[in-house]
Amino acid sequence: MRNMTPVLCVIAALIALWYAAAVPMNIKEVLTAAERAEQTVTPAGANTRRDMGNLSLALQNPQHWDKSWSTTRPVLPAPHVVVQELYKSTIDEELNGRRGLARSGSLSNRGLLHHALVTLNATFLGFVIGTALGVILAVGIVHSRTMDMSVMPWAIVSQTIPIVALAPMIIVVLYSIGIQGLLPKAVISAYLSFFPVVVGMVKGLRAPDHMQMDLMTTYNASTRDRLLKLRLPASIPYLFASLKIAIAASLVGAIVGELPVQKGGLGARMLAGSYYGQTAQIWAALFMAAALAATLVWAIGAIERRTLKHMGMAQ
Repeated sequence: MRNMTPVLCVIAALIALWYAAAVPMNIKEVLTAAERAEQTVTPAGANTRRDMGNLSLALQNPQHWDKSWSTTRPVLPAPHVVVQELYKSTIDEELNGRRGLARSGSLSNRGLLHHALVTLNATFLGFVIGTALGVILAVGIVHSRTMDMSVMPWAIVSQTIPIVALAPMIIVVLYSIGIQGLLPKAVISAYLSFFPVVVGMVKGLRAPDHMQMDLMTTYNASTRDRLLKLRLPASIPYLFASLKIAIAASLVGAIVGELPVQKGGLGARMLAGSYYGQTAQIWAALFMAAALAATLVWAIGAIERRTLKHMGMAQ
């Protein structure tokens, strides 16, 4: 419990700050609605308030603060509004919705769980592709001076290209050759996830020191034996550290890849929310994405602990 106290304090402080920030962010809409209801507003007139700062308006109208936490279309929804939207679009939709799991036998395409599953499929496929590509490139870089001098700089440069600009190009190019659906999103996920795997594996494969390498030379070990019996086992801790970053990056790539496609997924859900001014829907999708990322990283960590324990390297 002592370990949880600092975490709970930080969470409480963030929630309090969130509620405080929601007041000036939503105050103009609240004052407009209050004025239409013939309530006292300072200053009167929407045109007068239009060019005024939100914080100034909030300080002049403290009697309307509570309404800023329950507006219909808030600029910044309050935490309880986001929680309500999460419940509505997950549990309530699946139990009581006409297309929900309880009535139709399948996840509702209006619910967050369906969209999370769509994103998760692209995330897993992209993660597998990116991890495999990263490990192969790392092995080549470690064993080939030419690849080290040529591939590694290009891998670094590739990460400087904004993925938001690159994703539509990838979607269009792959669509032009008849590739659509899950694979284009997985390619974008793989693009983001391969780089941390490359960097981590190169560091791990080079972890054995000169004495260990000299010992393998004394045993007349081949390059293949050095890789399988020395370099790869030594790289496992580095690999798992990279995989935790890669799985989160893969999720981001899947979400970004869904923006131009708009055929389901958390990215499409966020975009739909922005089109119709449903900010609570956007925040609910963001929290679902954060929960997915945390779960995936935790799963990688659990596999890491079991693997290192089996190898006698438990921390």
